[in-house]
Amino acid sequence: MIEQRYQEAVQACARCRQSCETCHYNCCLPNGSTACGRLCVDCAEICRLCETLMARGSQWAPQVAALCAQVCAACAEQCERSDSEYCRACAQACRECARQCRAVAAG
Repeated sequence: MIEQRYQEAVQACARCRQSCETCHYNCCLPNGSTACGRLCVDCAEICRLCETLMARGSQWAPQVAALCAQVCAACAEQCERSDSEYCRACAQACRECARQCRAVAAG
């Protein structure tokens, strides 16, 4: 059972991870955008880790959430430079995830 204080952040991380993976495969790879592609993959992975740690109530969840918020913000910035529908959706999911993760990190 996921602790109530992490519930929204876990869901935001899951949505962000999925959006980053979708953006990577449907926008970054076909367009050859290496910077965007790498950042989307990194963001998806940190979201996966953060989601897992929060879901099991790890003591490390707040620290990882702080890092996740930073990576999500960077990914959102990168994706906002594109006109792609996938990038726009990714940026929006990243912004929400960063917001939720900052709240977890703040306690």
